[in-house]
Amino acid sequence: MAQMAHSLSHPKWLCQYHIVFTPKYRRKIIYNQYRSSLGELFRRLCSYKGVEIIEGHLMPDHVHMLVSNSPRLSVSSFMGDLKGKSALMMFDKHANLKYKFGNGHFWAEGYYVSTVGLNAATIKKYIQEQEKHDIALDKLSVKEYEIPLGIMASSRNVSLRG
Repeated sequence: MAQMAHSLSHPKWLCQYHIVFTPKYRRKIIYNQYRSSLGELFRRLCSYKGVEIIEGHLMPDHVHMLVSNSPRLSVSSFMGDLKGKSALMMFDKHANLKYKFGNGHFWAEGYYVSTVGLNAATIKKYIQEQEKHDIALDKLSVKEYEIPLGIMASSRNVSLRG
């Protein structure tokens, strides 16, 4: 498990990072048919780099990952490879994405990363509960825009009289 310190020839290390990144224009496409493809690609690319995915979740418009990696591999180099290779693989596997994402940019520029330290359990729980929180917010935001027809008709009458 990632809570134990790993070791190389001399150092002992425990490097864990919470990473968040989004598709270009924050399009909500990850939940559709692309979710399983992305999950498989992320697992494969992380195993190539020797990065352990402790927790990961694909939201409709962003990706949360809690990863552990060696100090030999910088986070910026890992993220460049992960986003670059996964974009190329997605365009190869799903040719219709080339029309939605012109010029080969699947992911938005940049990402959020924070070191976890010893509170990995808190971050892991946050990632697991993020989907429930987003669904609850979506339900609230949908109800805000629903206007009963009676109120809409009476507001028109008031505005016409005034």
